[in-house]
Amino acid sequence: MTGLTRLSLNQITTKRWSLPEAVRGCVDAGIPAIGLWRDKVAETGLARSAKLCRDAGLTVSSLCRGGFLTATDPQDRRAALAENLQAVEEAAELGTDTLVMVVGGLPAGSRDLAGARQAVADMIAELAPHAGDFGVRLAIEPLHPMFCADRAVVSTLGQALDLAEPHPTAHVGVVVDSYHLWWDPQLAQQIDRAGRSGRIASYQVCDWTLPLPADALLGRGHVGDGHIDFRTLTDQVTDAGYTGWIEVEIFNQQIWDTPGDQTLRTITERHLAHVAAP
Repeated sequence: MTGLTRLSLNQITTKRWSLPEAVRGCVDAGIPAIGLWRDKVAETGLARSAKLCRDAGLTVSSLCRGGFLTATDPQDRRAALAENLQAVEEAAELGTDTLVMVVGGLPAGSRDLAGARQAVADMIAELAPHAGDFGVRLAIEPLHPMFCADRAVVSTLGQALDLAEPHPTAHVGVVVDSYHLWWDPQLAQQIDRAGRSGRIASYQVCDWTLPLPADALLGRGHVGDGHIDFRTLTDQVTDAGYTGWIEVEIFNQQIWDTPGDQTLRTITERHLAHVAAP
């Protein structure tokens, strides 16, 4: 890994920027890739978003996000399926082969965790062939267990791999996100497992900082500001055979309120100091 050659800006990190502003920011900062969010793409327009990235020479490392697959009501389930089919086609139009999947929490009023996880498995099975037809891989992202009730009933890399492995590698993979997975005592073994089957579709980084804010979703920090050993984690992901993009994805109100160009300077400095090989 050399310098910034594998660095990607996940667009949520500069939430206040429009897609054109984020593209220009990446170019100015020497960041060669960008992970896009569907709401920002919709603001700009799908075709224009794809053209902006192409014309700037940026690779689209991923599209966030698909998922929310746990509905039990048949009408809601059909709507979720249609929404995810659309997301697959948007990813293909944008030129990325990675659609990040946040699978969804428990349905309203439900305590049936096993049932919700089975619903995710069933929906992945329906979506995977369509994704493969468009050259897109569904990248299942396990989230920290504190988000199990409302955002993702998949909490560990092992669970995500259990969902992915029944399907062709080109159709379904997993996301290794430092914030969500750093705590897991089985992480090294599961990264190795993911590498053996070629399932790592994305590597996302940010740090675990304390104290957690009232809205725990916004508790992520810049790489190097918290408790995660990025050198060891990155070595594990690299040793597993992953050679793709390393996306910086930060949800943090203070960082969102910081001028975007300043945020990108911090991102590149921290990437060189903590993630890129010396």
